[in-house]
Amino acid sequence: MERVEQHACAGGRQEVWKHRSDVLNCEMKFGIFLPEAATQGDPCPVVYWLSGLTCTEQNFITKAGAQAHAARHGLIVVAPDTSPRGDGVADDPAYDLGQGAGFYLNATQGPWAAHYRMQDYVALELPELVERHFAAQSRRSIMGHSMGGHGALITALRHPGRYQSVSAFSPIVAPSQVPWGEKAFTAYLGEDRQAWAEWDAVELIRHATERLPLLVDQGEADEFLVNQLRPELLEQACRAAHHPLTLRRQPGYDHSYYFIATFLADHFAHHARALSF
Repeated sequence: MERVEQHACAGGRQEVWKHRSDVLNCEMKFGIFLPEAATQGDPCPVVYWLSGLTCTEQNFITKAGAQAHAARHGLIVVAPDTSPRGDGVADDPAYDLGQGAGFYLNATQGPWAAHYRMQDYVALELPELVERHFAAQSRRSIMGHSMGGHGALITALRHPGRYQSVSAFSPIVAPSQVPWGEKAFTAYLGEDRQAWAEWDAVELIRHATERLPLLVDQGEADEFLVNQLRPELLEQACRAAHHPLTLRRQPGYDHSYYFIATFLADHFAHHARALSF
């Protein structure tokens, strides 16, 4: 572990660390905000943020204004990169496949399977690292945006009991049914659509053993709403399975960090309530 950035922020510290990931077989970076209590060694709950396509660990920590909300509630915030990185890591010229587009799954197909195990990284390896090296409790919540919203939903659904709460901004709720997901899943998982169901929130909802309430914000002016995001499919699945969902459609808002910054306080309050029990 090597700290590569440190900034005083909101009474605490915003840091960026790099480390060797055994799961991904490459060097990774993650951002971590430590509220004042955590900087003094008092263990705090942790919220994990998963970013969207093309992002790194930098986007959320520099654009969302998350640190003030986290400081108010005494929460650590961890923001990992969106994929494995490096010269030896498989990539693709397109923005929606390869580096910057890990989709938070464990790839089974070559050449991706050698490095692309982002689910094991964000759900297992990274929390173990954070809880070992920082004043972090084992009480966790998770949220994300777009591809990262998909990642947050499936990670919580695949690991019942591991997260106290989950939320998402503009998530890809049914990747098996939209172009972004079909392209990525075919590359990473192969042609067998039954294997895709393990990484699709709408499919996972049907068989969920934990009824963790979902909070989702979706901008109605989002350019990806109709073709890629399709929140109505999540709404239908939750209704059929009697799974608690708060889906808020926000008029005039798009897919950008302006949208995220506007409603982020509500998401931190949602997680803080769950983590305080």
